[in-house]
Amino acid sequence: MPRIGRIAITGACALLVGCGPPAAKAPRSSNNATPLLARVQSEGKLRVVTRNAGTSYYIGAHGAVGPEFELAQRFANELGVDLEMYTVPSLDAVYAELNDGRADIAAAHLTITPARAELMRFGTPYQEVSQYVLYREGTPQPKKVEDLVGRKVAVVAGGDYVDALKQFQATIPGLQWTEARDASIDSLLDAMAGGELDVTVAESSDFDLERGGYPGIRIGFELKSGDRIAWGFRKDDDASLYDEAQDYFARLEESGETKALLRRYYHRDTQVDQMRARSFVKHIETRLPSYRPVFEKVADETGVEWRLLAAMAYQESRWDPGAVSYTGVRGMMMLTSATATELGVGDRVNVQASIHGGARYLLSVKKKIPKRIPEPDRTFMALAAYNVGYGHLEDARVLTQKHGKNPDLWTDVRQYLPLLSDERWYPTVKRGYARGREPVKFVHNVRSYYDILLWLAPEDVDIEGPQHAGDIRRSSTLAQATS
Repeated sequence: MPRIGRIAITGACALLVGCGPPAAKAPRSSNNATPLLARVQSEGKLRVVTRNAGTSYYIGAHGAVGPEFELAQRFANELGVDLEMYTVPSLDAVYAELNDGRADIAAAHLTITPARAELMRFGTPYQEVSQYVLYREGTPQPKKVEDLVGRKVAVVAGGDYVDALKQFQATIPGLQWTEARDASIDSLLDAMAGGELDVTVAESSDFDLERGGYPGIRIGFELKSGDRIAWGFRKDDDASLYDEAQDYFARLEESGETKALLRRYYHRDTQVDQMRARSFVKHIETRLPSYRPVFEKVADETGVEWRLLAAMAYQESRWDPGAVSYTGVRGMMMLTSATATELGVGDRVNVQASIHGGARYLLSVKKKIPKRIPEPDRTFMALAAYNVGYGHLEDARVLTQKHGKNPDLWTDVRQYLPLLSDERWYPTVKRGYARGREPVKFVHNVRSYYDILLWLAPEDVDIEGPQHAGDIRRSSTLAQATS
């Protein structure tokens, strides 16, 4: 991973609905005597406009992340300048920022289309996406467009797939669908999971981000393939920055870094299933004996029960001290460099230092949880905040309250955390987009691993016996683990 070094994110403004770039930002000078690349390097700043979305840029538990963010940060590092990346609320605003000279590059998961090519100069494509026809497991798999006739089909209004469907409708008169104007792909997937909808169409990148939260949704076939994603540049005679970016993407492609980066973001699954549960039991026999004394030592020093630390560590790294995540966090407890520094962890690969740092980080997050929230909910929310960040947890609690539910109850909050990836809702909260299903899975998985540890090593815990992972009755034992 490259260094995530000098960066200026215009966060407070960027995450508000309808908010453009900072008011102080003025268009660049139109003096063409100085090439744009030279001006960027002279000013020491690369200005990149983007969208707040999982495919582009968002604030994760440990800072800014996202495919476009990481690509832009690497490019800025190579140029030796700071990155100023800011978000705008619409694609029209992206085009305006670029063409009015306030942004040097548009990096917002832009699909190359003839209409957009009239507005900007596209760089070398770095990703290809498809349009997936999705259906619910247990219903007949659609294998061709004709199979959609007579089924309840809905798509998000305005998507590129609407044009594709219209083209097929010319030769398949019975093909009908609904354009949902106040919906997102998340809401349509929810409707499918609930049996209210038979079929929808989604861009492959959007579905790949969210598929872990919808295990019952399957891909029927590709409605269209080969759509290309690229950065946008101003259409003028100055190609200096454009040419430099093309060389940059050529190097990434040749080294395989582009594919590796995209794989980290789009092909991840943290769901505990039977196979992983079996692997966990096996690793209890083969890996845990080496690390259990360390977990127990840290537990004595911090008061966090060793099984909870072990469950968290397994979820984070599979008890691999050398593990590295897609965002650059590393070690047994997957600490960022900044968090490790703050906690005084000098070597993230050191097992004891990493576990000790993870325990103290969990305790520091738990202290932020309002004291009025009782156990075991405080522990569950602390685990969620450990994963997604305390700010995003607070956003989810705000959404929970807006929907008339109890923001102090984990069983309610976990229902609304997924809305942080729903484009109907994340623009309405302070910190914007987050992969809201991941903390729900994280808490579920940690509880599942913790239960297995209780089953296999219960000798010093006062319980009547192991209970099912989903049973809230045993949660008081987990709550005591961080009391």
